[in-house]
Amino acid sequence: MELTKVHRDALQDILHWRRDVRQFLPDPVPPATLIRLQAAMDMAPSVGNARPWRVLQVETPALRAEIIANFEKSNEMAGTIYDDEKRADYHALKLAGLRDAPVHLAVFTAQDPNEGHGLGRQSMPEMLAYSTVTAIHTLWLAARAENLGLGWVSILDPEATAKTLGVPDDWELTGYLCLGKASFDDDMPLLHQKGWQENTPTQWTTV
Repeated sequence: MELTKVHRDALQDILHWRRDVRQFLPDPVPPATLIRLQAAMDMAPSVGNARPWRVLQVETPALRAEIIANFEKSNEMAGTIYDDEKRADYHALKLAGLRDAPVHLAVFTAQDPNEGHGLGRQSMPEMLAYSTVTAIHTLWLAARAENLGLGWVSILDPEATAKTLGVPDDWELTGYLCLGKASFDDDMPLLHQKGWQENTPTQWTTV
């Protein structure tokens, strides 16, 4: 199949409108849509075809409450690195949609999966985690194509998260994701709007 400008333009639109969403509507995500998103992750690349990502859809209210408590504690600690003025700016950001997002996904990386038979990760074992990140990014773009938003919650204690969810010892948390319909669409990233950080160009150097 030869791709055309139509495909390039569609991809550019998806990339342009992809956002790290923090504010969600509570509308449920249809099961058929979740199946399509899972199928999109199945097409993500991975080192040696190891496919190390392990996804837990967190539905139990008590587990969600523990995750939210984990975030709130971690968020308070994270704010202490800033001076008073910057700390106020930090706490003014809405840094998680954990209470509103209809879908929570905890994405772990298995550290020694049988799949892939070790190919491509002997010199760089971190390629397993990188593979999981590509699966998350694939999900992110597929969600945008479904008119859904995804938010990546990085302000969490990963060990406490693993304990809360009772995962195997060789699973490491790569991302905790909130998924759902964004409460608004905007082509300007939140951190730009809030004056926190503008984009810098990709450093791409010929050597």
